[in-house]
Amino acid sequence: MSSVASFSADPVLSAALDRNLALDVARVTEAAAIAAARYMGRGDERAADLAATAAMREALTTVPMAGTITLGALADPDDGLFRLGEGVGNGTGLLIDVGVTPLEGATICAMGAPNATACMALARKGELLAVPPVYMEKIAVGPGVPEGCLSLDADPAENIRALAKVRGVPAEALLICVLDRPRNEALVDRVRSTGARITLISDGDVSGAVAVGLPETGVDMYMGSGGAAEGVLAAAGLRCLGGVLQGRLMVRGDSEKAAVRAAGITDPDRILTMADMVPGETMFAATGVTDGALLRGVRLHAGSARSSTLVMRSRTGTLRFIDTRHDLSKLSADR
Repeated sequence: MSSVASFSADPVLSAALDRNLALDVARVTEAAAIAAARYMGRGDERAADLAATAAMREALTTVPMAGTITLGALADPDDGLFRLGEGVGNGTGLLIDVGVTPLEGATICAMGAPNATACMALARKGELLAVPPVYMEKIAVGPGVPEGCLSLDADPAENIRALAKVRGVPAEALLICVLDRPRNEALVDRVRSTGARITLISDGDVSGAVAVGLPETGVDMYMGSGGAAEGVLAAAGLRCLGGVLQGRLMVRGDSEKAAVRAAGITDPDRILTMADMVPGETMFAATGVTDGALLRGVRLHAGSARSSTLVMRSRTGTLRFIDTRHDLSKLSADR
């Protein structure tokens, strides 16, 4: 089990995320994706998740930052998984909050199905909302939607009609992404009542939400409930893309209420905006494990692998699509 560590760093250096971190972050998600891809279709999601976590942890040791895992981990995880408060990076440079999903879609990776990714987000210390492991209701759209146009308090059909008006198209032209879960069935019915099209995904709601910010995916809106940590990670990605995500925690029972209060969220029923979840500069990276709407999956060959990675920075709005061929005989943490 990994120990929990904390780092200190020069606060002047912590004022902005260094652009040179972009390639370091890409190497981290690439390592996790390649490790997970070795287990694609083998039916063992835990083995895939543990392999991705181990590879991500090792790759993080070389990143020049004083990072702390604040999102996407548990306070008391099983052996091998990331722990909340775990120190990552080489302990120098920037003070960073780190959100991780070494393998988003462990089940679909184990099945060999589409849309599994390895992803992570970085933000300055204190600027990545730490949410407990609860569900979150979400709505996300890409750039160009005026503030106040959409709301989680509105009926889903109203939100679709409002987006159609902004885009200047009929509702039937919109494509809405929804996580395929029984809890989202009523939402699916409301979406279909407008005539809008739906793409149902079996897992991977980080990439599903981030897809609304990339016109080439064809996805106009993400709606429905999924993991709260995944909601914040998606908000980090959409901040880089100029998109918008609203979230509201879905708290069930006293233990979840206590966890939300412990995280410093005094009103779990209020709508969380981008300013709540990622108020400052952020960096986001994702590498495909299996083929999806955003990225191609890892291709494994004899002695080599090929990966597809997206790295984004909110400060500049830069998107880097990185196609990398890896020599597996030389693959190590310094990559």
